[in-house]
Amino acid sequence: MTSMTDSLQLHTVSPLLHSLPLSRRLGKPVYLKLEALQPCGSFKIRGIGRLCTLAKHLGARRIVSSSGGNAGVAAAYAGQHLGLPVTVYVFDGVPETAVQRMQEYGAEVVPAGPTWQQAHEAATELAQSAQAFYVHPFDHPEIWAGHASLVDELVVQGPRPDLMVLAVGGGGLLAGVLAGLDNHDLGQTPVLAVETTGTASFAAAKAAGHPVRLARIDSIAKTLGAAQIADEAFARAARHDVASWVVSDAQALAACRQFALDHRLLVEPAAGAALAALYDGSPAVAQAQSVHVVVCGGVGVALKPEIFDFPSPAAS
Repeated sequence: MTSMTDSLQLHTVSPLLHSLPLSRRLGKPVYLKLEALQPCGSFKIRGIGRLCTLAKHLGARRIVSSSGGNAGVAAAYAGQHLGLPVTVYVFDGVPETAVQRMQEYGAEVVPAGPTWQQAHEAATELAQSAQAFYVHPFDHPEIWAGHASLVDELVVQGPRPDLMVLAVGGGGLLAGVLAGLDNHDLGQTPVLAVETTGTASFAAAKAAGHPVRLARIDSIAKTLGAAQIADEAFARAARHDVASWVVSDAQALAACRQFALDHRLLVEPAAGAALAALYDGSPAVAQAQSVHVVVCGGVGVALKPEIFDFPSPAAS
C-alpha cells in the first residue's frame, strides 16, 4: 500500500555505476550510487522532499529550514514543486552557489550567524511564531525513511553490498542507510562513516560512547558541519557494524579532483570525504570484497570560468 508521503516523489532513481577507474585502482568491484545526479544536486531531496510533502498534507502554509547548503536547496526545490513558500536560515560560509540555487527555486534566504546551531535556532523560532512547518536538515523520522529509499534502489540495481561507504554530517544519511539495510535483511553489512577532521562529531561520539558537541567546526566541508551527531543516527550505528574514518580537507579535495578526472563529475568536499576513503585506502575498504559508495553530490561546487577558455583552432 502506498503511503501519503510516497504519493509525490520529488527525487529520482539515481544510477548505480560500476566504476572502472576505482575498481582497477583497488583491485575489487566498486559501485557508485550517484546521488549527485538528483534534480537539486544531492541525496537530501529524498528525505527533505518526503518531509515537505508530509508538511503540506498536514496543512502547512510555509516551510522553514536551516542549512549549510544542500538541505536548504532541497527544501526550496520541494517548496516550489509543492506550492509552498520557503524560508531558509543559513550560516556563515555557506557557498554562494547554494544560496543562489535556493533563491532560484524561490526561497527567502536569511543569514543567521557563524554556526548551523544559530541558523537552527532562528528557523525554529520563526516556525513557532509564524505557524510554519520546520523542516530539520537531518533529524526527523520522515527524513530517515526518505533516505532509506536509496537502499531500496541499490538492491535492485546491482549486487548486494559488501561494504557501504558514506559521508556523515548530522547523521541523516547514516540513519537512513542503516534503516534501508535493515529493511532488506542487510543489517550485517558493514558501513564506513567518513568525516573531515574539523567536522568529526561521529568519531567523537564513538570515542565518548555517546553523542558529544564539538567546540567548533573547522573544515572546508561546510555541509558536514553539524556540531553533534543526531541521537538516532548514533543509536542505530551502535546496533550496527559502523566504522569511523576521518580524512583531512586536503584528502577530500584531492578526491574531488581525481573523481572529476575519473568520472567527469563535480562533487563537493563532503562527497570527496567519502571518496577519499577509497582513493587513500582506508582499512575497511582494503578488507572488503567489494565497495558501494554513496556519492552524495552537493551544490557547493563551481568551475572557474577560465577553464572554458579553450584555444582557438589553428587556421587550416
